Amino acid sequence: MELLIVRHAIACERDAERWPDDRERPLSRRGVLRARQAARGVRKLMRRPLCVLSSPLLRAQQTAAILSESAGWPRASLSPLLAPEASPAAVLALLARSHESCVALVGHEPGLGRLLMSCLPAGRGAAAFQMRKMGIAVVGFDGAARAGHGTLRMLVPPRLLRAVR
Repeated sequence: MELLIVRHAIACERDAERWPDDRERPLSRRGVLRARQAARGVRKLMRRPLCVLSSPLLRAQQTAAILSESAGWPRASLSPLLAPEASPAAVLALLARSHESCVALVGHEPGLGRLLMSCLPAGRGAAAFQMRKMGIAVVGFDGAARAGHGTLRMLVPPRLLRAVR
């Protein structure tokens, strides 16, 4: 399995008056623009996933929709396992049951960084990676996704994705 781990794009600043429920905080205009630019780079540099799972938070859903529109990815299904407080072990258990050869996840820090570390051999129990907004990590597994059995194939910052022509 190939796993694409995507952090959501730049969101609006927290504002309890505008978004009393932070789960409803959207991408900023700048975030939408930069995500569209990065998605064009994603289309050229990366394999198209067969399945996309997104956090139920609005900003992750919007990022997944931009990847669908601009990079040609399939429409995302929502997964509560990708909410900010999600457990890497639970996400890996879900992935282990998948028969897809390429899956993308769209979510949040610090959960995605912890997930990435738990995929790698030296990462179990180690500190997490910190992914940039709209950054993407690609992890390869021989067979099903399992903790400590992945190989980091790419860690692509958003600046590089936006620069691809």
